[in-house]
This record gives sequence, structure tokens and C-alpha cells, in this order.
Amino acid sequence: MDLITPDLGLLFWTGLVFVLLLVILTKFIWKPILTSVNAREQKISDALELAEKTKAEMVALQAQNENLLKEARIERDAIVKDAKETATRMIEEAKATAKSESDKVVAAARAAIASEKTAAIAELKTQVAVLSLEIAEKIIRGELSSDDKQKALAEKLAEDINMN
Repeated sequence: MDLITPDLGLLFWTGLVFVLLLVILTKFIWKPILTSVNAREQKISDALELAEKTKAEMVALQAQNENLLKEARIERDAIVKDAKETATRMIEEAKATAKSESDKVVAAARAAIASEKTAAIAELKTQVAVLSLEIAEKIIRGELSSDDKQKALAEKLAEDINMN
């Protein structure tokens, strides 16, 4: 039973060593350990705060990026719409210009055709008149080849003049 009930000297020396160890630990080791633990706790809390701030900034940046993307899409759509309108307007202007040019060409062609037609008709009339005169001359020469025929024609013309 000696093992279960300690001796008074053993208790004294054990208590003294414990108290000395407690004083030495408190004086020399406890304060640095506490300061390092407190510093670590402060660093951890600062890191957590920074993480929260960073997370909030990331959320804000993400929202800002989404807004920028929306604005960029809107601007892109506006630019595409403007480009389409410009292309359509240019096509319509080109069509209108081509139509007016073709109308001018058609009008010029019609005018040229009309002037050519008028010239051709005048030429034809001239040729018909020349041919008519030639035919009439040949007929009159044939009919007036004799003196009797010339006298009879002169008398007939005189009668026609007198009747009028």
C-alpha cells in the first residue's frame, strides 16, 4: 500500500516542483505563448475579415462585370442595327440612282429613236416626192409627146381654169 499512499516528503517535493514549474512557466513561457496565440488569433481574424471584404468585392466586381457586359451587348446591338440601317440606306440610294440613270438612258434612247424616226420619215417623204416627180415627168412626157396631145391638154386646163 505504499504505492497508493504517498509519503509526506514526496508530496512536499512534488508540490514544490509543481509551484516552481508554474512560476517559471508563468514568468518566462506563459506570456510569450499567450502573445503568440493572441497574435495568431488576430492574424486569423484579420485574414477572415480580409476574406469577407474580398468576397464582397468579388461580388461587387462580378455585378459590375455583368453590367459592363450588358452595356457592351446593348452597344454592340446598336452598332449592328446602325450598320444594317446604313447598308439598307446605301442599297436603296444605289437602287434609286441606278433607276434614275436607267430612266435617263431610256429617255435619251427614246429621244434618239424619235429623232431618227422623224429623220427617216422626212427622208422617205423626200424620196417619195422625188419618185413621184420622176413618174409624173415620165407620164407627162409620154402623154405630151405629140403636138395634138399638148394642145388638147392645154385646152382642158384652160377650161378648168375658166370654170373655177
